[in-house]
Amino acid sequence: MISTSAPVATAQKACGTTLRSIDLTGPAGRLEALLNVGAPGASYAALVCHPHPKGGGTLHNKVVYHAMKALNAPEFGLGWPVLRFNFRGTGRSEGTHDGKAETGDVLAAIEWIENAFNLPLVVVGFSFGAAMALLACCTSAPHHDVRALAALGLPTHADGRDYHYSFLQHCSLPKLFLSGACDPYAPASDLERVAATTAEPKKLVLLPGADHFFAGQLETMQNVLVGWLQEQHL
Repeated sequence: MISTSAPVATAQKACGTTLRSIDLTGPAGRLEALLNVGAPGASYAALVCHPHPKGGGTLHNKVVYHAMKALNAPEFGLGWPVLRFNFRGTGRSEGTHDGKAETGDVLAAIEWIENAFNLPLVVVGFSFGAAMALLACCTSAPHHDVRALAALGLPTHADGRDYHYSFLQHCSLPKLFLSGACDPYAPASDLERVAATTAEPKKLVLLPGADHFFAGQLETMQNVLVGWLQEQHL
């Protein structure tokens, strides 16, 4: 079992909620993380995974931040505690980027937030983080209480690598695929094929005119994400 460490004693107010700096213990060493504490009595907790480190992806990425805010900030109506972390070799996280072993980092983060809150989870990932979250939750985390998965900007080809998702045909968790219709790392036709071969329940949303980073449409992305979660009665 992956061990977890005690929270680092650092806290500040952000977006009207408490922001805590956390050290997780993952399979490659310490993982840097931030927790946005949720509202009292929150019924779910959430994890958000960042894009590819080789492209500058960190837990501070703009899409990751806006996804966190949709899940955590009072104005969106959920108020969940949300954990963000840096994959191995990113920021203050120890280890070296691998490209596949990061699924272990996702599982370490899931274990920490489950132990901290004892709540069912929603896992969200952006780009590389979406690929790692889907792989971790659909193939390696059957004993964890993950209730839904949201893949933002899920890549099919990026950084010289092809991403394949055949394992999703056996994943019965509710899944949202939310991408820009003009995303160069996942053409609409590719995502339509991924969605077509994915087990139900699932939903594919392509935002017209949006690119990989949802430039100019971050608020739309947030509203679609929250609306889908409400459709799942979460």
